[in-house]
Amino acid sequence: MIEPVPVYDSAQQAPAVFEELVQAARYGDLIKQLIRRDIVSRYKRSVLGVAWTMLNPLGTMLVLILAFSAIFGSTRAYAVYVLSGLIVWNFFSQGTSSAIQQLAWGSALLHRIYIPRATFAISATGTGLVNLMLSLVPLALVMIVTRTHVTRAIVLLPLSLALLALFVLGVGLLMSTFAVYFADVVEMYQIALLGWMYLTPIIYPEGIVPPSYRWWMFNINPMYHLVYLFRASLGINDWPHPQRVITTAAMACGVFVAGWILFTSKADEFAYRA
Repeated sequence: MIEPVPVYDSAQQAPAVFEELVQAARYGDLIKQLIRRDIVSRYKRSVLGVAWTMLNPLGTMLVLILAFSAIFGSTRAYAVYVLSGLIVWNFFSQGTSSAIQQLAWGSALLHRIYIPRATFAISATGTGLVNLMLSLVPLALVMIVTRTHVTRAIVLLPLSLALLALFVLGVGLLMSTFAVYFADVVEMYQIALLGWMYLTPIIYPEGIVPPSYRWWMFNINPMYHLVYLFRASLGINDWPHPQRVITTAAMACGVFVAGWILFTSKADEFAYRA
């Protein structure tokens, strides 16, 4: 008996916002291999290897402490305060920048074989998340040396990491989409990152900011809320009010949804523009 030839009907295909998610899940092994490739290729010629993931934020923290301890030394557990902020910021800046670069690197493949376009942004976020987890090792050591006690707020750590990863992926998808259409976005984004960092209390305590500037520097700054929640999970900041947690989750999820919708709506054009 001759089996009927399967017929492809684009009208029966799920909307792009859902189809891309399904295809990304099917290509989970590829995402894992891309993450492994990024980590191995980054450190394969280094003597210390992956240890640089832990030493980099630690060295930056020491420099900042030497430079600003006289000014901000009164901040509670300043070493942990700085290192925790750097870890979160490095994940954000490196993850989003890598998402843009990954799509540019994979543009040649889009002309030859089918790959879910979101694969590159997801793998970039996954690589950053692995590096962040490794960075928690020196953070734990600094907490032990400075006698920073772990409190019950540690239960918030998985939530803060999940929201942070969603936000990084969302921004990565947004910037990747813009970069495909406007090449200048890549350079402009690096400048924006620098300004964004100084508008977020990474190395300075938020208390030094005049009240008249706090609303637009903090309230509408998603990274401020994400950094605050991460520090709160370490016992550096006070236990966050439920409203703050809800606001942080809404910002992170909102950016992710916006990024995913925009990215998937334009993904079919990437092969012709990348």
